[in-house]
Amino acid sequence: MSQSQATNRSPAKKLQAIRGMNDLLPGQSAHWQYVEGLVASLMQRYGYAEIRTPILEQTALFARSIGEVTDIVEKEMYTFADRNGDSLTLRPEGTASCVRAAMEHGLLHNQTQRLWYQGPMFRHERPQKGRYRQFHQFGVEAFGLEGPDIDAEVILLSARLWQELGLAKHVTLELNSLGSSEARAAYRERLVAYFEAHYDVLDEDSRRRLASNPLRILDSKNPDMAAMLADAPRLMDHLDAESRAHFEGLTARLAAAGIDYVINPRLVRGLDYYGRTVFEWTTTALGSQGTVCAGGRYDGLVEQLGGKPTPAVGFALGVERLILLLETLELIPPRASDALDVYLVPLDESAEAPAMLLAEELRGALPALRLQLHCGGGSFKSRMKKADRSGARLALLLGEDELREQRVAVKFLREARDQQNLPRETLATCLPEWLADAPA
Repeated sequence: MSQSQATNRSPAKKLQAIRGMNDLLPGQSAHWQYVEGLVASLMQRYGYAEIRTPILEQTALFARSIGEVTDIVEKEMYTFADRNGDSLTLRPEGTASCVRAAMEHGLLHNQTQRLWYQGPMFRHERPQKGRYRQFHQFGVEAFGLEGPDIDAEVILLSARLWQELGLAKHVTLELNSLGSSEARAAYRERLVAYFEAHYDVLDEDSRRRLASNPLRILDSKNPDMAAMLADAPRLMDHLDAESRAHFEGLTARLAAAGIDYVINPRLVRGLDYYGRTVFEWTTTALGSQGTVCAGGRYDGLVEQLGGKPTPAVGFALGVERLILLLETLELIPPRASDALDVYLVPLDESAEAPAMLLAEELRGALPALRLQLHCGGGSFKSRMKKADRSGARLALLLGEDELREQRVAVKFLREARDQQNLPRETLATCLPEWLADAPA
């Protein structure tokens, strides 16, 4: 290669993550594991089975389910043509994929289903604190049950999650009913007439929605429209009798269970497939981005996607925002971390192979033990520095003397206790007892 070619070659562009799609580093992943483990356990206790769907679906699935004129479909979806010319989309939410999978595999044929899912979703929106372009959700979907009892159950399930995370005092349940499609159609006419009479107050986005999706205008956060929206007709005042009875059945069950709630007549949710019950759990601890969980009933979605009429209800929550809330309120338990229990230190080269065997022996005898073996050699001082920096409660030291005597030295790294020198065969008994005690 000539000098001129080397001179003209531009330096390689620095590679980094796509904006809004973040790495999860080891120091953060323990918080996620804590939440994921608690959620998975809770779902099992309620009898919900996990379903896993692809992150890539046909674009038509989301256009038909979410709605052509929603912000998600119009502005936010990651859509592209594959090599065959098919239009594909990274899933922006989980319900449509769950419905598609349940239909495709016959899970809805003359049976009920209680399902849950977790995984990444994708929306091209402005990244901000707690909101990203690749984000993660937990979702719950129940199919084939039309009464208010299942609506109450999914809300109670979410309420128990807040209790077990320590968030019950920091979230508020907001409820509304969107009624039947017929009731919404009649209400829509009244609402459009009201907005047209106040057309000069509507912002550009609301004027665009006036013909396509006027109920979404109620969800506007524009302060200049607040007074006008407060006086808008209330959907709750125009419910059909059956939807009103359903809603009263739901609120009665929540009251019996001691679940406080607030009726929010402006709560409409952002997806077209909702009807009757809609709800959100909100918090004031995260500023303006206050919704941490949202859901409702979508009885028409299965039929809309080509299946038989099937009642359904569910919710989804954003994991990033949930973990941000837990961190803000300092509610992540200390044990939800990557801290080690034991750091095993071979004191010289002769002890390295025996130390590895001892490590495997202890891992087999104590499956819950978090043990790391020192690798890479170094001086005694450097090895002990690494033991201390590991965060482990205990250091196990193995050198020539210990090998000869079949003993192991135990150093307490976080407590003012004398070093112990134990027979090797007693380690599996003594370690759990020491680790069960809180550090002094």
